[in-house]
Amino acid sequence: MWNGDYSFLLSNLVKKDFKVRYRNMSLGIFWSLLNPLVTTAVLTFVFTQIRVFANPKPYYPVFVLCGLVPFNFFTMAWSSSTSSLIDNAGIIKRVPIPREVIPIATVLGNGVHLLIQIGLLLSFTLAFGLGINRYWLWLPVLWALEVVFVCGLALISAAVNVYIRDTRYVVESATVVLFWLVPIFYDIAIVPEQYAEIYGYNPVAALIVASRNILLDGISPPMSILWKLAASSCFMLVVGLVLFRKLREGFYDYL
Repeated sequence: MWNGDYSFLLSNLVKKDFKVRYRNMSLGIFWSLLNPLVTTAVLTFVFTQIRVFANPKPYYPVFVLCGLVPFNFFTMAWSSSTSSLIDNAGIIKRVPIPREVIPIATVLGNGVHLLIQIGLLLSFTLAFGLGINRYWLWLPVLWALEVVFVCGLALISAAVNVYIRDTRYVVESATVVLFWLVPIFYDIAIVPEQYAEIYGYNPVAALIVASRNILLDGISPPMSILWKLAASSCFMLVVGLVLFRKLREGFYDYL
């Protein structure tokens, strides 16, 4: 199924998504850096200077970036992939390709932005003197699992959006809610005990906690978090593939 032609198509779709996003923008790719930098600056000011917390976290910019980088990828990739089938209806009708390629290519296209922002996060980590430790080897695994999770989520929302065009608005609203339910600017330690377990099964929250363990604390993430992250990501991908294949038969009539 995934022969050389499909690999060529996938790579070209990823390049197209990356180029289209910044077409006609004066700053181009620098928006990938500007967005987390501005948000980090605002949150750092609010939570260190205005003293929302009595004892603000040390290295707060790195603390925030550990949350913003995976969350930005999650929201951008999920939102853009939800409408990917509609946006590429012409290709789907003209070219006999696996339909799964379209939303997955959109997620991978956003993966380019993720790499840029990961570079920013690691640069801040070193600039604050936190240094490199052996647990950095976990970081590629953690971010790869997030990509797997978002691919599964993208397959579901993209397929449903073909039939129910309001789906993308539901996704946009969900990401706004998740901004506060994911520990971006606050520590997971302040979450009430009865909800902490639920956070562990949220791959984005688990990734943020694991990244802070590695980059800020210099320790290995708890195996419980790693197993939950792996299990929920793989589960979402399997569910996404199964549901997508059940719904794709009617795509042609609705696109």
